[in-house]
Amino acid sequence: MATRSTTPPPEDFTERIVDIDVEEEMRSAFLEYSYSVIYSRALPDARDGLKPVQRRILFGMSELGLRPERPHVKCSRVVGEVMGKYHPHGDQAIYDALVRLAQPFTMRLPLVDGHGNFGSLDDGPAASRYTEARMAPAALLMVTALDEDTVDFVPNYDDSLTQPGVLPAAFPNLLVNGTSGIAVGMATNMAPHNLVEVIGAARHLIDHPDCSLDDLMKFVPGPDLPGGGRIVGLDGIRDAYLTGRGSFRTRATARVEKVTARRMGITVTELPYLIGPEKVIERVKTLVQNKKLQGISDVKDLTDRKNGLRLVFEIKNGFNPDAVLEQLYKLTPMEDSFGINNVALVDGQPRTLGLKELLRVYVDFRVDVVRRRTAFRLAKRQARLHLVEGLLIAILDIDEVIQLIRASDDAAAAKERLMSVFDLSDAQAEYILELQLRRLTRFSRIELEAERDELRRQIAELEAILADEKLLRRTVSTELADVAKAHGTPRRTVLLESAGTPLTATTPLEVADDPCWVLLSSTGLLARTSDADPVPADGPRAKHDAIIGAVRTTARGEFGLVTSFGRMVRLSALELPTLPPLGGAPSLSGGAPLAVFVDLPRGEEPLTIVPLDPDGPGVALGTAQGVVKRVTPDYPGRSDWEAVSLKDGDRVVGAVALRDGTEDLVFVTSDAQLLRFPASAVRPQGRSAGGMAGVRLAPGATVAFFGAVDPAAENVVVTSAGSSDALPGTQPGSLKVTPYSEYPAKGRATGGVRAHRFLRGEDALVLAWVGALPARASGAGGVALELPQATGRRDGSGVAHGAVIAGIGAPVR
Repeated sequence: MATRSTTPPPEDFTERIVDIDVEEEMRSAFLEYSYSVIYSRALPDARDGLKPVQRRILFGMSELGLRPERPHVKCSRVVGEVMGKYHPHGDQAIYDALVRLAQPFTMRLPLVDGHGNFGSLDDGPAASRYTEARMAPAALLMVTALDEDTVDFVPNYDDSLTQPGVLPAAFPNLLVNGTSGIAVGMATNMAPHNLVEVIGAARHLIDHPDCSLDDLMKFVPGPDLPGGGRIVGLDGIRDAYLTGRGSFRTRATARVEKVTARRMGITVTELPYLIGPEKVIERVKTLVQNKKLQGISDVKDLTDRKNGLRLVFEIKNGFNPDAVLEQLYKLTPMEDSFGINNVALVDGQPRTLGLKELLRVYVDFRVDVVRRRTAFRLAKRQARLHLVEGLLIAILDIDEVIQLIRASDDAAAAKERLMSVFDLSDAQAEYILELQLRRLTRFSRIELEAERDELRRQIAELEAILADEKLLRRTVSTELADVAKAHGTPRRTVLLESAGTPLTATTPLEVADDPCWVLLSSTGLLARTSDADPVPADGPRAKHDAIIGAVRTTARGEFGLVTSFGRMVRLSALELPTLPPLGGAPSLSGGAPLAVFVDLPRGEEPLTIVPLDPDGPGVALGTAQGVVKRVTPDYPGRSDWEAVSLKDGDRVVGAVALRDGTEDLVFVTSDAQLLRFPASAVRPQGRSAGGMAGVRLAPGATVAFFGAVDPAAENVVVTSAGSSDALPGTQPGSLKVTPYSEYPAKGRATGGVRAHRFLRGEDALVLAWVGALPARASGAGGVALELPQATGRRDGSGVAHGAVIAGIGAPVR
């Protein structure tokens, strides 16, 4: 326990108690603290755009010689150098300022070239002992001509060294890189801009000092953020440029695109200024969990160094991607507001400055820098010319000079005699005494005379700049133009007058249950249309335009897929990609493969699609062994079911949805027999039934095609013969197109009539199709193929065809 000291005070001690006003003392202390924060910490200087710690970092790195062409050094070394000599504060504060100068997502033109982990918008940097740094090329512009008396130097914190009170700044750093800071009773928040645009405005102000703000905004239309993005609404920007205060909204750059074969998504490539992807993802997840944001099934962060920022939001089927994007802008940081508060120090006092005032302060400062630099260079060249002229005098009379020096008792006497005999100044005489003998050659005199002439020319140019204010300002403008040419980059941020009308005001978030068509091509592509009208039959040919299945349903409706194993699989139209409005014959080039929507086992093949209408006449199936079945439309609610019981070795070769039961059912066999009979000859059966006899087959023959046609329509029969020993799809074979009316109707379970006569080398039909005109054939890759005109007898032979036909179909009327 501490005890009170009882040591008596010294005999000469005089007690003196001073009464002070606590309120006054706190006021004065707080004002001193406020002034220190404002002037020495939080606010930038309007001339070089730097806070004291940033200025000291760049000066310290310059003194260490950390130029862009030299190796990186540890950041801890830079921090220690700055902290020990110029900035007596915590090392973490210095390192944080150093890191910010190196971050390309913070600075529009970084001043430090960092090597290592300097953090991201979501994560902090590694410790200073792990990272390395050196000056960036732009930093050289900030310290250029620092040794030419361009700015005033002030003592450091302990008066042991001097440091620049401001850097020469060869470009308007405050506007280009922006800044932010919180002082006592005030704050600053300035947006970055494009270097080329800012320099263009500065040069215009140099040439036209009385120009208006609108004239300057032709060069600087708005901020240019390091991460790009979009600025929505320009009224706040003009207010900020006029008064120094204003705000604008920044939006992420996003586009709606297909992320998988069955899903649409929103891809974000640019976010608002200083907004990281993790912040957006966290906000989206919170909104989805709270059911305030609908339509998003997943979010993926695919950001990497090679491709940059890439956020992908997968949209649920049935939701409008554009409406979901509008909700993301409204509810997440993908749209953010930036408040401009242009507060900077001018002559040591904080002021709120508009665009013209900021440019004027910088231009006036730069003019003063160039004037002081010119005066310094003029003095240096005049001093050098003075020495060169004295040296030329000595070389002309070198023998007398040498004799005079040898006859002198000491250097002081020699200098006095040189000054008196040759009428030299003290500096000239001292320089001659230090002259090396090798400079006494004839070539040395020629070099000195050339140097003298060059110095006189340079002195005349420098004197002309100092004597003419217009020439001085033109020099400043020319140097700024060189900086823009060397370091300028294109604009990254897009400026928009407004965001337009929100989509959610007119477009529902979820996809409406509008009528549509679901189409299946002969190449296995599936898609739905945005049209409710019948699919047009006429139009120019295109890839994947041979349609083998078409179902009229709604955007949220369902349809069935019939497979060769006799199964029906329930599918949703909502998951299908949507084709643009059909102006002619449909092309499914924008469709998705069936394998994306249904996973069939090996050997099971998709045949066609049919409507799941419980009130319709049902579906007719035909098998390879000649069985026919009409399936009653009692479709179960499960995802798939058996539509026919097949015998061992049998498979379904064709299926068709009947319209009203008045159609003809058509079999075409591999031995070129065709049988047609009315669908009314087949009674509907339940799902477990095995069907009934459809066509009588010859030994070894199988069914090559089964379908249904409207006997009142104009139909054709397409048959292609070839060798049964050839691999499918390897031989074109002979092709024949015959009017359907040439084939008489026969009774069910009969053998039909002859449909194709085989030529030499042909023993089977490799392809058969019966349907309405126009019949459309497609080859490999969905390439459109033309069929010959329907001519010839029903039992005639075919003609050679140059291409292998992969499938045949016809648009729905």
